[in-house]
Amino acid sequence: MLIFIAISVTMVRMATKCEITGKGKMFGNNVVPDSQHKTRRAFKPNLQKKTFILNGKKVTLNISAAGIRTLKKKGVL
Repeated sequence: MLIFIAISVTMVRMATKCEITGKGKMFGNNVVPDSQHKTRRAFKPNLQKKTFILNGKKVTLNISAAGIRTLKKKGVL
C-alpha cells in the first residue's frame, strides 16, 4: 500500500519594493522598432540587501540604490 504525501513547497521571492522609499516595479514598453510594435515589460528597482544594527539586533532590509544614497546623505549610514 503506497501512501503519497503532498508537500507544499513555496518559493520565497525577493520583494520588488524598497522598504525605505517604497519604490517598486513599474511597467512600460520595450524599445519600439520601425513597425511601432509595442510589447510590455517591467522596470524593476535596483534593490540591495543591507544589514543594520538597531537596538542591538541585526535587521536586514531590501533597499533601493536611491534609498541607500538618501540614507548616506542624511547621515544614517
